Amino acid sequence: MIAALTGILFHKDTGSVIIDVQGVGYEVLLSVRTYDTLPSVGEKTFLHIYTSVREDAITLYGFASLEEKKLFLLLNTVSGVGPKLGLGILSGIDPAELCNAISLKDMARLTSLSGVGKKTAQRLCMELGEKVGAFALEPAQAGVEKKGIPVQSEGFAMQDAASALVNLGYPQETAWQALRAVQQEDAERAASLKVDELLRAALRTLA
Repeated sequence: MIAALTGILFHKDTGSVIIDVQGVGYEVLLSVRTYDTLPSVGEKTFLHIYTSVREDAITLYGFASLEEKKLFLLLNTVSGVGPKLGLGILSGIDPAELCNAISLKDMARLTSLSGVGKKTAQRLCMELGEKVGAFALEPAQAGVEKKGIPVQSEGFAMQDAASALVNLGYPQETAWQALRAVQQEDAERAASLKVDELLRAALRTLA
Protein backbone atom coordinates (compact mmCIF):
# COMPACT_ATOMS: atom_id res chain seq x y z
CA MET A 1 0.00 0.00 0.00
CA ILE A 2 1.18 3.51 -0.77
CA ALA A 3 1.11 5.51 2.48
CA ALA A 4 2.92 8.67 1.35
CA LEU A 5 4.35 10.27 -1.78
CA THR A 6 7.23 12.69 -2.24
CA GLY A 7 7.88 13.98 -5.73
CA ILE A 8 7.57 16.81 -8.21
CA LEU A 9 4.14 18.38 -8.69
CA PHE A 10 3.58 17.69 -12.39
CA HIS A 11 -0.01 18.93 -12.67
CA LYS A 12 -2.64 20.26 -10.30
CA ASP A 13 -6.32 20.92 -10.65
CA THR A 14 -8.96 21.52 -8.00
CA GLY A 15 -9.72 18.05 -6.70
CA SER A 16 -6.73 16.17 -8.09
CA VAL A 17 -3.00 16.35 -8.79
CA ILE A 18 -0.35 14.34 -10.58
CA ILE A 19 2.90 13.80 -8.68
CA ASP A 20 5.98 12.69 -10.60
CA VAL A 21 7.94 10.21 -8.49
CA GLN A 22 11.13 9.28 -10.35
CA GLY A 23 9.38 9.29 -13.72
CA VAL A 24 6.13 7.67 -12.60
CA GLY A 25 3.08 9.92 -12.45
CA TYR A 26 0.64 9.23 -9.62
CA GLU A 27 -2.83 10.77 -9.83
CA VAL A 28 -4.09 11.73 -6.38
CA LEU A 29 -7.53 12.97 -5.35
CA LEU A 30 -7.66 15.53 -2.56
CA SER A 31 -9.74 18.05 -0.63
CA VAL A 32 -9.81 21.76 -1.38
CA ARG A 33 -8.04 22.33 1.94
CA THR A 34 -5.09 20.16 0.91
CA TYR A 35 -5.12 21.70 -2.59
CA ASP A 36 -4.58 25.11 -0.98
CA THR A 37 -1.34 23.93 0.63
CA LEU A 38 0.25 22.75 -2.63
CA PRO A 39 3.33 24.47 -4.05
CA SER A 40 3.60 25.63 -7.66
CA VAL A 41 3.81 23.11 -10.51
CA GLY A 42 7.37 21.94 -10.90
CA GLU A 43 8.18 22.13 -7.20
CA LYS A 44 8.71 19.29 -4.75
CA THR A 45 5.72 18.24 -2.66
CA PHE A 46 4.72 15.66 -0.05
CA LEU A 47 1.33 14.11 0.67
CA HIS A 48 0.07 11.51 3.10
CA ILE A 49 -1.74 8.87 1.01
CA TYR A 50 -4.62 6.49 1.48
CA THR A 51 -4.75 3.76 -1.17
CA SER A 52 -8.22 2.46 -1.99
CA VAL A 53 -8.16 -0.89 -3.77
CA ARG A 54 -11.30 -2.14 -5.47
CA GLU A 55 -11.93 -4.77 -8.12
CA ASP A 56 -12.31 -2.14 -10.82
CA ALA A 57 -9.91 0.58 -9.65
CA ILE A 58 -7.00 1.61 -7.45
CA THR A 59 -7.48 5.18 -6.22
CA LEU A 60 -5.08 7.37 -4.27
CA TYR A 61 -6.33 10.04 -1.85
CA GLY A 62 -3.88 12.66 -0.65
CA PHE A 63 -3.73 14.77 2.51
CA ALA A 64 -1.52 17.63 3.63
CA SER A 65 -1.66 16.49 7.26
CA LEU A 66 -1.87 13.15 9.02
CA GLU A 67 -4.84 14.46 11.03
CA GLU A 68 -6.83 15.05 7.84
CA LYS A 69 -6.02 11.55 6.60
CA LYS A 70 -7.12 9.99 9.89
CA LEU A 71 -10.37 11.94 9.84
CA PHE A 72 -10.99 10.90 6.23
CA LEU A 73 -10.62 7.24 7.20
CA LEU A 74 -12.87 7.77 10.20
CA LEU A 75 -15.53 9.49 8.09
CA ASN A 76 -15.54 6.57 5.70
CA THR A 77 -16.51 4.17 8.48
CA VAL A 78 -19.85 5.97 8.76
CA SER A 79 -22.75 4.47 6.85
CA GLY A 80 -23.56 6.52 3.78
CA VAL A 81 -20.27 8.46 3.76
CA GLY A 82 -17.98 7.47 0.90
CA PRO A 83 -14.65 8.92 -0.25
CA LYS A 84 -16.29 11.64 -2.37
CA LEU A 85 -18.44 12.95 0.47
CA GLY A 86 -15.54 12.53 2.89
CA LEU A 87 -13.36 14.82 0.78
CA GLY A 88 -16.27 17.23 0.42
CA ILE A 89 -16.70 17.44 4.19
CA LEU A 90 -12.98 18.02 4.74
CA SER A 91 -13.01 20.70 2.03
CA GLY A 92 -15.55 22.74 3.95
CA ILE A 93 -14.40 22.60 7.56
CA ASP A 94 -11.24 22.65 9.61
CA PRO A 95 -10.42 19.22 11.16
CA ALA A 96 -10.51 20.61 14.70
CA GLU A 97 -13.82 22.33 14.05
CA LEU A 98 -15.26 19.13 12.57
CA CYS A 99 -14.29 17.14 15.65
CA ASN A 100 -15.79 19.83 17.86
CA ALA A 101 -19.05 19.91 15.88
CA ILE A 102 -19.40 16.12 16.07
CA SER A 103 -18.56 16.00 19.79
CA LEU A 104 -21.08 18.75 20.58
CA LYS A 105 -23.68 17.28 18.19
CA ASP A 106 -23.84 20.64 16.43
CA MET A 107 -26.40 19.66 13.80
CA ALA A 108 -26.66 23.16 12.35
CA ARG A 109 -22.92 23.29 11.70
CA LEU A 110 -22.75 19.80 10.22
CA THR A 111 -25.76 20.20 7.94
CA SER A 112 -24.26 23.45 6.64
CA LEU A 113 -21.63 21.31 4.89
CA SER A 114 -22.35 20.48 1.27
CA GLY A 115 -23.79 16.98 0.88
CA VAL A 116 -24.50 16.49 4.58
CA GLY A 117 -28.19 16.16 5.38
CA LYS A 118 -29.84 15.70 8.74
CA LYS A 119 -29.62 11.88 8.67
CA THR A 120 -25.95 11.91 7.71
CA ALA A 121 -25.21 14.47 10.43
CA GLN A 122 -27.00 12.30 12.97
CA ARG A 123 -24.96 9.26 11.90
CA LEU A 124 -21.74 11.26 12.18
CA CYS A 125 -22.60 12.25 15.74
CA MET A 126 -23.82 8.80 16.74
CA GLU A 127 -20.99 6.77 15.22
CA LEU A 128 -18.06 9.16 15.72
CA GLY A 129 -19.03 11.11 18.84
CA GLU A 130 -16.65 9.23 21.12
CA LYS A 131 -14.00 8.46 18.51
CA VAL A 132 -13.22 12.07 17.53
CA GLY A 133 -12.29 12.80 21.14
CA ALA A 134 -9.12 10.77 20.57
CA PHE A 135 -7.83 13.30 18.07
CA ALA A 136 -5.35 15.77 19.49
CA LEU A 137 -6.23 18.57 17.11
CA GLU A 138 -5.53 22.24 17.52
CA PRO A 139 -7.36 24.86 15.45
CA ALA A 140 -5.26 26.73 12.91
CA GLN A 141 -3.53 29.69 14.53
CA ALA A 142 -3.23 33.11 12.94
CA GLY A 143 0.35 33.81 11.89
CA VAL A 144 1.12 30.23 10.84
CA GLU A 145 2.34 30.48 7.29
CA LYS A 146 0.86 28.52 4.38
CA LYS A 147 2.40 29.45 1.04
CA GLY A 148 3.28 32.80 2.64
CA ILE A 149 -0.32 33.52 3.68
CA PRO A 150 -1.50 33.56 7.30
CA VAL A 151 -3.80 30.61 7.99
CA GLN A 152 -7.16 31.55 9.46
CA SER A 153 -9.58 29.09 11.02
CA GLU A 154 -12.82 29.05 9.10
CA GLY A 155 -15.58 31.16 10.61
CA PHE A 156 -19.29 30.74 10.08
CA ALA A 157 -19.26 33.63 7.60
CA MET A 158 -16.93 31.71 5.29
CA GLN A 159 -19.02 28.57 5.62
CA ASP A 160 -22.25 30.45 4.95
CA ALA A 161 -20.72 32.23 1.96
CA ALA A 162 -19.59 28.87 0.54
CA SER A 163 -23.08 27.44 1.02
CA ALA A 164 -24.57 30.49 -0.70
CA LEU A 165 -22.29 30.00 -3.71
CA VAL A 166 -23.25 26.32 -3.89
CA ASN A 167 -26.92 27.33 -3.79
CA LEU A 168 -26.23 29.67 -6.70
CA GLY A 169 -25.09 26.68 -8.73
CA TYR A 170 -21.33 26.73 -8.26
CA PRO A 171 -19.57 23.43 -7.42
CA GLN A 172 -18.34 23.29 -3.83
CA GLU A 173 -14.69 23.15 -4.90
CA THR A 174 -15.14 26.24 -7.11
CA ALA A 175 -16.89 28.07 -4.27
CA TRP A 176 -14.05 27.42 -1.85
CA GLN A 177 -11.43 28.27 -4.47
CA ALA A 178 -13.07 31.68 -4.92
CA LEU A 179 -13.22 32.27 -1.16
CA ARG A 180 -9.58 31.25 -0.79
CA ALA A 181 -8.72 33.85 -3.45
CA VAL A 182 -10.48 36.47 -1.34
CA GLN A 183 -8.47 35.36 1.71
CA GLN A 184 -5.23 35.52 -0.21
CA GLU A 185 -5.86 39.11 -1.25
CA ASP A 186 -6.12 40.26 2.38
CA ALA A 187 -6.51 37.55 5.04
CA GLU A 188 -7.08 39.99 7.92
CA ARG A 189 -9.78 41.89 6.03
CA ALA A 190 -11.44 38.67 4.83
CA ALA A 191 -11.72 37.47 8.43
CA SER A 192 -13.77 40.56 9.30
CA LEU A 193 -16.17 40.46 6.33
CA LYS A 194 -19.82 39.56 6.71
CA VAL A 195 -21.46 36.83 4.65
CA ASP A 196 -22.89 39.16 2.01
CA GLU A 197 -19.55 40.96 1.67
CA LEU A 198 -17.67 37.67 1.28
CA LEU A 199 -20.22 36.53 -1.28
CA ARG A 200 -19.81 39.68 -3.38
CA ALA A 201 -16.02 39.46 -3.18
CA ALA A 202 -16.05 35.79 -4.19
CA LEU A 203 -18.40 36.47 -7.10
CA ARG A 204 -16.00 39.14 -8.37
CA THR A 205 -13.20 36.54 -8.53
CA LEU A 206 -15.52 34.23 -10.50
CA ALA A 207 -16.59 36.91 -12.98
